[in-house]
Amino acid sequence: MKYISTRGGVAPQTFEQVLLTGLAPDGGLFVPESLPRFSRAEIASWRELTYPELALKIVSPFVAGEIPAEDLKQIIFDSYAAFADPEVAPLRRLEEGEYILELFHGPTLAFKDFALQVLGRLLDYVLKKKDQRVVILGATSGDTGSAALAGCRHSDHVDIFILHPYQRVSDVQRKQMTTVPGDNVFNLAVEGNFDDCQRIVKAAFADQSFLPDSRQLVAVNSINWARIVMQIVYYFSAALRLGGPEQKISFSVPTGNFGDIYAGYLAKHMGLPVDRLVVATNTNDILHRFIANNDYSISALSKTFSPSMDILVSSNFERYLFDLFDRDAAKLNEFMAKFGKETLQVSAEQWQRVKDEFDSSTVNDDQTCAVIAEVYDTHGVLLDPHTAVGLKCARDCWADKRVPMVTLSTAHPAKFGEAIKQAGLESPSLPEHLADLFEREERYTVVANDLNAVTDFIKSNI
Repeated sequence: MKYISTRGGVAPQTFEQVLLTGLAPDGGLFVPESLPRFSRAEIASWRELTYPELALKIVSPFVAGEIPAEDLKQIIFDSYAAFADPEVAPLRRLEEGEYILELFHGPTLAFKDFALQVLGRLLDYVLKKKDQRVVILGATSGDTGSAALAGCRHSDHVDIFILHPYQRVSDVQRKQMTTVPGDNVFNLAVEGNFDDCQRIVKAAFADQSFLPDSRQLVAVNSINWARIVMQIVYYFSAALRLGGPEQKISFSVPTGNFGDIYAGYLAKHMGLPVDRLVVATNTNDILHRFIANNDYSISALSKTFSPSMDILVSSNFERYLFDLFDRDAAKLNEFMAKFGKETLQVSAEQWQRVKDEFDSSTVNDDQTCAVIAEVYDTHGVLLDPHTAVGLKCARDCWADKRVPMVTLSTAHPAKFGEAIKQAGLESPSLPEHLADLFEREERYTVVANDLNAVTDFIKSNI
């Protein structure tokens, strides 16, 4: 399998090349030339597989033999061995047809662990083989940073620099990043918002001249294709437990960067019988405005109780737009060149295709807290604020009750005590392995919202 850039300016790449590149040199994102397709019979035959076994089935076509089968199996199985729940991604039933998919049983209590535990081991495997050292650079709105550090810091072949928006992540999220030990670990608090962090990362990838000739940048954000492919798996896992492929399933996904729901879109186009994909947003609702009103424009950023979704520029949306423009890179380039400068729309025919694929809704902080309180009172289940956004949007958009609706629960509620308290509930304790988190020593550097400030810091620390 080969991978191409959404901007059309790069020769087709192998899986290993894409793994070590992240953002394409032309500024685009890598996507496979074509998706593998699984028949209903093949999907049905996976019903009794464990989660790691299922992951191996789904991921193998994307790796296309570049990593020997036994080595890839070991990487995947080792990645999920430390998850706290034996099912890895358990389903919890709330009402008839209404489910929560718990994606927070990994080491850092967020869905990012599903991809980054694997990504760290993949990088270590490839870099050892190449005897190469790289610089990992990533931006986080809260959870990617700690998951990247947990997945990658043990490698002898990387230096890791993670940018987070200063004073715009929860205390637990910050502590999970800034208390990670290691001489190769660096946390930078950027005096701006997540979109500023993301902009700096993209600019650094576009011009890597600040690095020594022997080094290159590697992405751990969901711009890295390996992140996306690992997230496809839990859609298949949930659907198989609920009667798929004979039974259609709908999914509601709290999303800011579009990566998680894009994985669901891919699962559908690989043969999974997905009925509806609900894009769940907080008041930073660029994705909802596009789906509902054909309005793709930037508005002011709001700070919310669901900070991992406080994003204005959804990087992975470009991958979907590439398909929407029938993989015409020139048309996509023209469209993206106008983004941020004017209100963008697609054609009526394209917008109908969007609406055929997705539903959407938006939820404010008061509604988020109300859902947290109601679900706890009714079911004794404590939701984190992102999951509460997803559940409210699921209920807003759930038209056909004959089709089960699964809301992705993307983080453990203990990471967001402020929102839980605002909902009138007691903030839960952290799991045992993080019980002493607030006693651990923090290490981070506050830097200006400036590309040169970040690249100068990297140069001084590698």
